[in-house]
Amino acid sequence: MKYPKYQYRSETSMSYYEFSSEGPKGLIKKIVEFTETGTENVYNLGFADYNEKTKTTSDISVTNNGDSLKVLATVASTVYAFTQKNPKAWILATGSTNIRTRLYRMGITNNLAEINEDFKVFGLNDIGEWVTFIVGEDYEAFLLTKKENIL
Repeated sequence: MKYPKYQYRSETSMSYYEFSSEGPKGLIKKIVEFTETGTENVYNLGFADYNEKTKTTSDISVTNNGDSLKVLATVASTVYAFTQKNPKAWILATGSTNIRTRLYRMGITNNLAEINEDFKVFGLNDIGEWVTFIVGEDYEAFLLTKKENIL
């Protein structure tokens, strides 16, 4: 994504990332984590705010820090980093609410040409089928993988 991004920190497995959102509400720590799903090479993309006081994460927090494009671009950059380390990976993503899933769909739509240079994107439709992502369609979840993983 050709938007400004935050610098993130990661560990050697490249499955856990931390960065801070910066805006009117101050610095808000964000976590991106790729976890195994039980299906070979399929990883769930988890994204949450980290509360320093309680040492807990929340994927339903509404930050409203005025930097949503920069945050989404940073999350997208972790997908590139993770799939560079794990080139056979399939990434599963869904929002914790319908509104967030819609936000992710809009982010994919607005950057689809660039995403399609490296990845193939699928959407889970309302009858439970994974189909090639089509702009303007609603999806319940998203799945993407590097283009070379598609036969």
